[in-house]
This record gives sequence, structure tokens and C-alpha cells, in this order.
Amino acid sequence: MKNQNSTRRLLQAAFLLSVATLSASAMAQADEARAKKIVGGSCFVCHGAEGESSSEVFPRLAGQHWEYTAKQLENFKSGKRKSTAMADMVAKLTPDEMAALGKFFEKQTAAVEPPKDADLAAVGKFIYHKGNKYSGLAACASCHGAEAKGTTSLPRLAGQYAAYTETQLKQFNQRERTNDNAVMHAITSKMSPLEMAAVAEYLSGK
Repeated sequence: MKNQNSTRRLLQAAFLLSVATLSASAMAQADEARAKKIVGGSCFVCHGAEGESSSEVFPRLAGQHWEYTAKQLENFKSGKRKSTAMADMVAKLTPDEMAALGKFFEKQTAAVEPPKDADLAAVGKFIYHKGNKYSGLAACASCHGAEAKGTTSLPRLAGQYAAYTETQLKQFNQRERTNDNAVMHAITSKMSPLEMAAVAEYLSGK
């Protein structure tokens, strides 16, 4: 009798697990369908249908950590990160939709192409991995990783447009961007314009 009860409980547990798995799968498919609809309705104009971006002015979102993307969308909506264009775009997005968009873009393949200026990129490689001991600048890799792929809370920088990355570094330094941690303010305050341009160029080819 005990063996029968144990078997019955195991079968019930397996059944509930399969139902939960199917339910989660269905929800994921629904979220992806919703994300694609939102992307097709507005995001694609600037960021491309798969996060590849239509211009160096706009960031590539393909391969970016979904948690980071969702956080930025929330910050645009709350005003913690300033952008008139993005504020309008995210005004009606729910937290679930922001997460769905992040997961959709994370699944896309990040672009890989060589930097346009190899010499500048070489300088950037040194700064990214070694920092600058003369100015007290820490190595970017200490937070963003040797491959510049970031974490769930720190952005993937590998493959990002050089112009976009350079602009963000300047905005951190000028306190025009304040939604992320103060570490970036301290880092960029020690970077010269050349170092910002060089690191951005290096990362574009990662």
C-alpha cells in the first residue's frame, strides 16, 4: 500500500510539473509574440527588427542582457534616465512588456564586425584591460568583463556602436546620465576624450 501511495504521489507530482512546464512555455510564447508586435509597431524604426539598430545614434540591443534592457525601459518611463523620444515610446509599457522586450532582444544575435580604426582600437584595448595608472583610471574589464559581455546588472558593451558608447561615456562624465551607479561618474571623470573614443572603438569590434 505504501508503495502504491508513493507511486501515486510521484505520478501526481510529475503531472503537475508537466502542466507547469507547458503553462510556462505558453506564457513565454505569448510574451514573445507581444514583444514582436511592440517591436514591429515602434522599436524597429530606430533599433531594427532584431535589435541590430538602424543607425550609430541608436544602441544595438541584440544580445543585451534582458534585465538591463528592462531596467533602462523602466528608467526612461520613470524619468530617471532622460530622453524625450524614449519617454514617449515607453509611456504605455507595463513591467511585463518591458521584460518581454528585453528577453526578445537578448535572444537575437549580436553583430560582430572589425573596428573602423585599428590603431585607435589598439589604444582602447589597453585602456579597457589595463586602465591608466597615471590618472588612476581603473580597467573597464574589472566590471564589464574581459569579453565586455557584462552581467545582468551591467550592460554588454561588446559589438556596440562606437559612436553610441562614446556618447554615453560623455553623458556620464557631464552628469547628463545619472540613472546608473555613481561608479561610472567616477570612472569617466578620469577619462580623456581620446580614451573615451579609443575604448568605444575597441568595444565596437569585440
